[in-house]
Amino acid sequence: SINGKCFDWLLVSRRSCFRAGVRYYVRGIDSEGHAANFVETEQIVHYKGSKASFVQTRGSIPFFWSQRPNLKYKPKPQISKSVNHMDGFQRHFDSQIISYGKQMIVNLVNQKGSEKPLEQTFAKMVNSLANGMVRYIAFDFHKECSRMRWDRLQILMDQLAEQQDE
Repeated sequence: SINGKCFDWLLVSRRSCFRAGVRYYVRGIDSEGHAANFVETEQIVHYKGSKASFVQTRGSIPFFWSQRPNLKYKPKPQISKSVNHMDGFQRHFDSQIISYGKQMIVNLVNQKGSEKPLEQTFAKMVNSLANGMVRYIAFDFHKECSRMRWDRLQILMDQLAEQQDE
């Protein structure tokens, strides 16, 4: 109940059975475009007979890469050099568009250090895709929100506001 108005709020997460696995052991996509550890989360609000739904998905960056576990706290990501990334990447977003419509990608990885090549490759591939149904925003979450400055998430929310309203 908010301001005396009662409503139902449902939160449902659905985890894909394709490429499920433990962090660091399963990364990237397969040749069919299935992203590792893909999860769809839907928020449903029901108020006086009306319903509204918002769906958000998350998964591993959808190209061929790995992160081999070792004794380091955070193993260095390795982008595969011997495969055509675009085939699986295209399949992934074709499937996303069929299931969900227009895509707003929010990449939260570090834009420096060992994750920088992941962000750069992702941005380049979205640009190469040249699909008006897919938009990309990179937001360096660790840099912007370090030292628990959660108020800085407003920067991201402002960047996404127009697309979220759509």
